[in-house]
Formats: sequence, C-alpha cells, structure tokens
Amino acid sequence: MVNLMKAEHTIPLRSLRERAIQTLTYEFGAIALVTPLYQWIFGTSTGESLQLLVSLSAAAILWLPVHNTLFDRYDALWFGRVASDRRGLARCVHAFSYEISTLVVTVPMIMWIGGHAFLEALLLDLGFTLFNTTYAWAFHWCFDRWFPVKPVSQTAPSRRPRLPQDPTGTVPACGSRPPRQARP
Repeated sequence: MVNLMKAEHTIPLRSLRERAIQTLTYEFGAIALVTPLYQWIFGTSTGESLQLLVSLSAAAILWLPVHNTLFDRYDALWFGRVASDRRGLARCVHAFSYEISTLVVTVPMIMWIGGHAFLEALLLDLGFTLFNTTYAWAFHWCFDRWFPVKPVSQTAPSRRPRLPQDPTGTVPACGSRPPRQARP
C-alpha cells in the first residue's frame, strides 16, 4: 500500500498488485461487453473485432494505472480522500478524464487497424468513450466497494518494537532499565 502524506495524516493508495487486478479486470470486462456489439454493428468477424478491441485495450492497459494513480494522488491532495470514498460527481470526473485522455491514441488506432476514415473513427471512439465512461463509473464504484482501500493502520503492522512499561505507565528512556519492583 502506498501512502500519500497530507498535513498531519497519511492517506493510503492502492498497491501495485491491486492496480494490476483492477486494470486487468476492467479491460477483460470491457472487451467481453463491446466485442459482440462491434461485430453486430460493423459486420466483422470475431477475429477482426478482437484484433481492434484488444489493441485498444492494450493502449488502455498502459494508460489506466497511470491515470488512476495520478487521479487518486491529486484527489487525495486536493480533497483528502481515498478512491473508495469518492462520490458521484468525482467518479464522473474520474471516468470522463480517463476516456478523453485516451482519444489521442485510440482514434489513430481505429483508423489504422479497423480501416475506418477519420470522422468514422472519431465517432466510433466517441461511442466507445460514452460506453466506457458509464462502464468505468460502474466498474470502479463496484471495485471500490468490493475491495476498499484499507486504512493505514490496517495496511502494514508496525515494525517498531514495543517498549516495556513500568506500572506507572511511563516508558523508560533508550538504554535505561526499568525501575526494579520491590519484592514482597
């Protein structure tokens, strides 16, 4: 778990392992939902549809964890909250910012791999964007509910040894011995 410091408290972020699970689950779900739809609309084979959609997914896989980490970091700095505490409007901004930022890469890919003209590729990508914005909002809401970010106190046990305490509740200074108890 990565921690982000803000003022006097620590805000936890998802680990690299959690990001990988989140990203792969998101992309497999999107491909499973969009492939049949693309096939039906454009009359392509499963192989042609998968070639385009897996390529788009690969681009998204490379960008999604970067985007999520940056968004979570700024969300924590600006609003002092973890991803699983994000509410409706912030989730919409999160999903929309991701989809808009991917257009720069995906429109040329749709033109080249899918054989679409620029305007058709742009409209198709905007259709994907509308679908994925809704899907991203729902997916991340569910993911954050099923796998919430753990508070810092639950993320890693303290490695600091516990110091012995005497009956008065004071902690002895380093190197000093606790006072001896009188024998009964």
